[in-house]
Amino acid sequence: MNVQQILHIVDGISTWVGKAAAWLVIGLMTLVCVEVFKRYIMNMPTAWIFDASNMFYGSLFMLAGAYTLAQNAHVRGDFLYSSMRPRTQASLDLVLYIVFFLPGIMALIYAGYDYAALSWRIGEHSTVTANGPPIYHFKAVIPIAGALVMLQGLAEILRCVVCLKTGVWPSRLKDVSEIDVVEEQLAHSEYVDEETRKTAIARAQQIDETARQRGMGGDLQT
Repeated sequence: MNVQQILHIVDGISTWVGKAAAWLVIGLMTLVCVEVFKRYIMNMPTAWIFDASNMFYGSLFMLAGAYTLAQNAHVRGDFLYSSMRPRTQASLDLVLYIVFFLPGIMALIYAGYDYAALSWRIGEHSTVTANGPPIYHFKAVIPIAGALVMLQGLAEILRCVVCLKTGVWPSRLKDVSEIDVVEEQLAHSEYVDEETRKTAIARAQQIDETARQRGMGGDLQT
């Protein structure tokens, strides 16, 4: 198994967890819609909906962290970064991962584990409302999410090392992006002729690829 395969395996784990967590959006939307109906139509608000909504959204936010890192989609001040050569980008990323990322995530995992363990031991319930729902299972997501982000972060550090050696960013797993939506819309448009459609798609792909190469640390491959 080579380095690229290892990186894609880690990317795949982060992507699978992130996409699985994305289904929590359906539950969150359902909770909010039910509460709005009960509160404003039936005048029967539900006390635990607020806690449940926080847990759904918090779990989604935390579990999607590794997936976002795998797609290199976290917010980056890339005004200068995007103009750097790949080796310079990798050097900067490597220093920041070692100085800030590793200590921060290790602290999150360590503190999150103690936080969750205590919550499980006492069978903690929410105190926001009377007879609030249990929240120990929600707090258990903290160290789990931290471990997933740490795993993906180690893969990103390995990417930096490979880039420093080769001068080229290793590829990432491809996922659906905005450019795919543009292509699909153009492909089904009845108001654009075939030649114009192909030209527009090619141009959009070129712009997207250039942006990824300059600012996202490596091309995306299946």
